[in-house]
Amino acid sequence: MDLVAVGVFVFFFVFVTLLGFFAARWRRGDLTSLHEWGLAGRRFGTLVSWFLVGGDLYTAYTFIAVPAAVFGAGAVGFFAVPYTILIYPFGFLVLPRLWAVSKRHGYITPADFVRGRYDSPLLALAIAVTGIVATMPYIALQLVGIQVVIAALGFPTEGIVGELPLVISFLILAAYTYTSGLRAPALIAVVKDLLIYVTIIAAMFVIPAKLGGFSAIFAKIPADRLLLKPPSGASLNAYSAYTTLALGSALALFLYPHSVTAILSSRGGSTIRRNMLLLPAYSLLLGLLALLGFMAYAAGVDKLPEYADYFKTYKAQFAVPGLFLWAFPSWFVGLAFAAIAIGALVPAAIMSIAAANLFTRNIYREYIAPDCTHARETQVAKLASLVVKIGALVFIVGVPQQYAIQLQLLGGIWIIQTLPAIILGLYTRALDHRALLLGWLAGIGFGTWVAYENSFKNANFSLEILGLVIPGYAALYALVLNLIIAAAVTGLMRLAGAKAGSDLTALGDFDDVIEAA
Repeated sequence: MDLVAVGVFVFFFVFVTLLGFFAARWRRGDLTSLHEWGLAGRRFGTLVSWFLVGGDLYTAYTFIAVPAAVFGAGAVGFFAVPYTILIYPFGFLVLPRLWAVSKRHGYITPADFVRGRYDSPLLALAIAVTGIVATMPYIALQLVGIQVVIAALGFPTEGIVGELPLVISFLILAAYTYTSGLRAPALIAVVKDLLIYVTIIAAMFVIPAKLGGFSAIFAKIPADRLLLKPPSGASLNAYSAYTTLALGSALALFLYPHSVTAILSSRGGSTIRRNMLLLPAYSLLLGLLALLGFMAYAAGVDKLPEYADYFKTYKAQFAVPGLFLWAFPSWFVGLAFAAIAIGALVPAAIMSIAAANLFTRNIYREYIAPDCTHARETQVAKLASLVVKIGALVFIVGVPQQYAIQLQLLGGIWIIQTLPAIILGLYTRALDHRALLLGWLAGIGFGTWVAYENSFKNANFSLEILGLVIPGYAALYALVLNLIIAAAVTGLMRLAGAKAGSDLTALGDFDDVIEAA
């Protein structure tokens, strides 16, 4: 154990813990209201929203997994860069509409919007359950990022003692999230993002210098890792897989409950649009992060005997921690590992809040206690956020890591099936709510079947059209099936004269709300 690295790591961890509890006093509001606890009163301006949304979307697992994908599989790992570029024009156009209608009707969750738009409790329940279930393995995977850096610092990794640092981390997270709500991750996100930028900028100068420059790094990468496998014969090979993975991931990202929660906490539509213009700075960061995978390969960190056990346990996920241990002095290793660990706490906090909001608003209030007070509603949300965190902790402690990672494949497949009800619902009521429910069910079923057939090792499906094989991301293919069924059943409902549910929204509800200065 390197005591200097551990000391720096613990210092930053204690600092953000104190910051998390202080957040309850920051921009003070009535934290007995779910509107304040779960959305911080929708008062975050451009700067805070930029840090919050960035901290929410670019998780610790991203900082571990993207370079690991490049380290292990090569160029295909760069799919994350175009997909994070694609989401911002999408968000610029769509998300201000969701914010406006949510503000006018007091919606806290995307399922609230679906409930009001289609007057269908069952469709809203499907959206809520999908969001909660898709979020759970996502929270668990944040723990994977913490586990890897805790192990890299030299802490024991097996038995009760090995799990103790992880348990302590999430008990602290649970405490300040319960106390401060969304204000805690918003404030901590500022520290986390500054640390990440410092770490990556330093890495881009120091590591290439140690390896002889970027030309020397790329010279050590095999050609089949630098480029995607081109189409051959009757198959598009990696080209279609890469494209559909990027597009499907882009469409799914802002459907996750934690993404919606971060967006709805903004001050208004103009704040959201400014953020969509500024957030591509994180895509630049992500591109640099991906390069760390090539740097780790060029440095041969997996062949160093002192890291052999770590790579045996964590596989390619140890590429970045191993690279930093190899390249930097102890004090900077502590700072970099703190950035990754804090980068797990921010999204995990937002995810647990978002899942708690869904349970409270769309299950507890809808089906269990329709007449509950606002204070009771918030108390239930706080307790639900604790249960979600404990569930994720038990999941990661009790289930081997590879299964947590494999279940995350289902997260993207499932959450993208909510797109027709939420995103299309922002523009039109043309689709029938019963048709949307059947389309959702078909998409969920098909996507889950594909993942099962692949033994949850990947989410690829090879579509064959007129003899041409088009390998692609199952989530996108499942979404196409979802839309086809929704459109077809809607047509049948119209022919049968079935009555549509009431629409509690009006056309003007989707227009921008003028923000207070």
